[in-house]
Amino acid sequence: QVQLVESGGGLVQAGGSLRLSCAASGRTFSTYNVGWFRQAPGKEREFVAAITWTIGSTRYADSVKGRSTISRDNAKNTVYLQMNSLKPEDTAVYYCAADRGVVTSSSSLWGQGTQVTVSS
Repeated sequence: QVQLVESGGGLVQAGGSLRLSCAASGRTFSTYNVGWFRQAPGKEREFVAAITWTIGSTRYADSVKGRSTISRDNAKNTVYLQMNSLKPEDTAVYYCAADRGVVTSSSSLWGQGTQVTVSS
């Protein structure tokens, strides 16, 4: 069974950068598609970015496109989310999720989340 642990969140000023990590246990992690989602207080969980396990295809939400990069290191069982030019509206708990198919908010494998707070 794959287990996910996020890290790298914190408090940053607007315009700053953070790199989130999603570390996985389990030898089969490299065969999972992985996504990042976020949930701000009082809001629904929303998709941020995803990457496939096959050729590393990526997709992004419009809200982070051009400011964020998702990548994976299968040798380290880790997926990263580099976020630049952060805005206060990026403040949320960020979660990673893994799925054998398309990663969605209905996927069954989730980490515990890491808090990102962007001050203005």
